[in-house]
Amino acid sequence: MENIALIESFSEFKDDKLIDRVTLMAILEDVFRSALKKKYGDDDNFDIIINPDKGDLEIWRNRVVVADGEVEEPNQEISLSEAQKIEPDFEVGEDVSEEVKLVDLGRRAILALRQNLTSKIHEHDNTNIYKYFKDFIGEIYTAEVHHIRHRAIILLDDDGNEIILPKDKQVPSDFFRKGENVRGIIESVELKGSRPTIIMSRTSPVFLEKLFEQEIPEVFDGLITVKKVVRIPGEKAKVAVDSYDDRIDPVGACVGMKGSRIHGIVRELGNENIDVINYTNNVQLFITRALSPARVTSVKLNEETKHAEVILKPEEISKAIGRGGHNIRLAGQLTGYEIDVFREGVEEDVELSEFSDEIEAWVIKELAKAGLDTAKSVLEQDVDDLVKRTDLEEETINDVIRILKEEFEE
Repeated sequence: MENIALIESFSEFKDDKLIDRVTLMAILEDVFRSALKKKYGDDDNFDIIINPDKGDLEIWRNRVVVADGEVEEPNQEISLSEAQKIEPDFEVGEDVSEEVKLVDLGRRAILALRQNLTSKIHEHDNTNIYKYFKDFIGEIYTAEVHHIRHRAIILLDDDGNEIILPKDKQVPSDFFRKGENVRGIIESVELKGSRPTIIMSRTSPVFLEKLFEQEIPEVFDGLITVKKVVRIPGEKAKVAVDSYDDRIDPVGACVGMKGSRIHGIVRELGNENIDVINYTNNVQLFITRALSPARVTSVKLNEETKHAEVILKPEEISKAIGRGGHNIRLAGQLTGYEIDVFREGVEEDVELSEFSDEIEAWVIKELAKAGLDTAKSVLEQDVDDLVKRTDLEEETINDVIRILKEEFEE
């Protein structure tokens, strides 16, 4: 009865965890073999017969009969006199199969069996969860807020799987309450030990691309292609779209009448400003479109250095750069070109390095990090924007501007 009761107990896992019969039998055999190896030192000479559905379990130990006093491997060999207690007519050289009862393993070993089985079942579950979510990497997933922590939000899906949304993967304006549904993309899945760690992101450009697929039928159907997405999460994004059907206006289809189609995406991303741009292989035209809403006068390219000099009317420069430099930064990321803007009608300019006698080298270096390496490029910025785009104090910036202005005074 001990065998039947134990197997029935083990079989509960089959119903609780929805494990198929073949997998359960393999896990059970593995667990029993571990116990046999621990007790006898080896399990190669054991046959294990399991039928979880009926609660049947049989363990048979196979040994070879040797003459009395010649037993060298007790697990592999049995003396003639011991063999004849099982069956009187056994002779030296014959194989003996003897049933091993679970009680023979000892009470502690039986308790360890159940613990080991539980561990193996969890390991099996975790492997399946890992494989399941691996297939979802880069796809939108919805889960419910379960616990809010300082550095992350813990989500649970309908199957109770735990998903982590770290603070740096949240849009800055995100605010979630317990029980609320959250959408994001599955960004990564890792096995840490035997436990899968599933990371969700709402800041990835891929999330915005997948939202376009979900919300805009032409993108979902493949009539419109999203060529590239760049984002400053919660602030601004630029999406380049294209269509192989000349009858379709890709930008108009994505934005919708009075912004009706893109409104849901903007709302999902905390009112992130999204510019949808017609993609083109004409680099100069693409840069012109990428700098929207600014109107560009002309574009001069250096293909080798991937550098573009853009000429604009004075009133268009602030639009091209955008608040905090977001517009020009995203335009550069979208097109793959480093973009410098110049005021129309003013061709002469001076490299900042020419002012090294008056401006400290670390200040010039800090301005260069923000893409400002000429006098004109600095003078065309607002002081407030320069403070935001660099680590320089306002007083330092004002000194730099004063020095540069003196260079251009008549």
